[in-house]
This record gives sequence, structure tokens and C-alpha cells, in this order.
Amino acid sequence: MPGTKYTLDVSNLHSRNPFKQFDRWLQEAKNDKDIKNPSVMCLTTCSPDCKPSCRMIQLQDFNEKGLLFSTHYESKKAKELNLNPKCSVCFYWDDLDRQVVMNGRVEKISEVDYYSYFSRKPIEEQIKIVVSEQGKILPDKQPMIEKQKKLMKQFEETKQVPLPETWCGYLFIPEEFDFWQGNSDDLDDRLRFRLKRDHENTDLVVQGEGFWVIERLSA
Repeated sequence: MPGTKYTLDVSNLHSRNPFKQFDRWLQEAKNDKDIKNPSVMCLTTCSPDCKPSCRMIQLQDFNEKGLLFSTHYESKKAKELNLNPKCSVCFYWDDLDRQVVMNGRVEKISEVDYYSYFSRKPIEEQIKIVVSEQGKILPDKQPMIEKQKKLMKQFEETKQVPLPETWCGYLFIPEEFDFWQGNSDDLDDRLRFRLKRDHENTDLVVQGEGFWVIERLSA
């Protein structure tokens, strides 16, 4: 963003806990009226033969355990994550000139836990999930539209849509956070949080909270 004057340094971090620092940036993005969808993130997975693929998905929830998202069992990302749980996510907020890249792994969450998130969604979103056959080749979209209309009518009173067996939730557990702050009037800033390695030289790192250390990287 032209004229950005934010800076990023260990001295002005909201927290030395990367989850709390990310949460602060996410909330600031949500409070920025010029950022249309601050909770959208790019998820990158990798096939068994090392072919990467990425897509924009919605962050459904976040806490100090990780980031929650959901997908269809038969989607490309689900198939790749089941074979290789290591992946990356990236958030970019143009108006704040900020980016956060996280590297880590995923774990499936229980059906009970996923339903607690699913049931809080607006009924329109729940039905979209039920109707979706993510990644399937479609000769025509009309049957899905008709099914969506039918389900909307069926559940318009109860507002209780059963959890589809074809969907599941994943918890992304970050093992590394890379915070980037653009600055149009100076050099950009970049700080990486990672887990401390055994017996490493700590001269170039700053102690974060718990087992985390912080490194300044060239942007």
C-alpha cells in the first residue's frame, strides 16, 4: 500500500508468542474496512510426487492450538493432506502491506468438534457444503442448483442441517511463522518465529515465549 509507514521489530511486537502476534494482525485486518475478506488464506499442499498445488480457502477458527479449516473428503487437498500432512498457509492484507506465512502440518479433528463449527454457520453456508461435490467434473451446474433450492426449503424452519459425511475438518498446526511488513519509505521488515533447536547457537536469535525463538530476516 503506498505510504505505508508501519515497522516490524522485536521491540514493537504485540507479543513474543507467534499465535498472539498473528491474532493481533488478524484483528487489525478485520477492523480495516478496506480489506474485504481478511480470513481468507492460501493453502499449499504437495502430492506424493512433489507437485505443489495452492488454493484460497476460508479460515474457520483460530486459537493457540492452530488454524481450523474444512474440506470435502474427495477434494484434491484432502487427498494430498492424507498422504502428506505437511503444508503451508499464507495470509496477505494489501491495505496494511502485511503478509504472514506459516509452515507446519495438519491433523484431522473429530466429527463432534467439526460439527460444533459447522452448526454455527448460516444455513445457506451449511447447505452449500452439503450440495458441494468438490473437485468433481460437472457436465451441468443446474442439478446442484435444484438440490440447493430443495434443501433450503426442507430446512428453512428447523435450521438444523445434518453434518454431511463427505466433509471433514483439519487443524493446521504451525511450526514456523514468517511475519512480513512492507514499508514504502524504508526497507521492508521480516521476523521469523520458529521452535528452538537442540544445542543451537542462539547469538542471532531472540528468545520468544516458551520454546519459540525469533530471527530477523532480510526481506
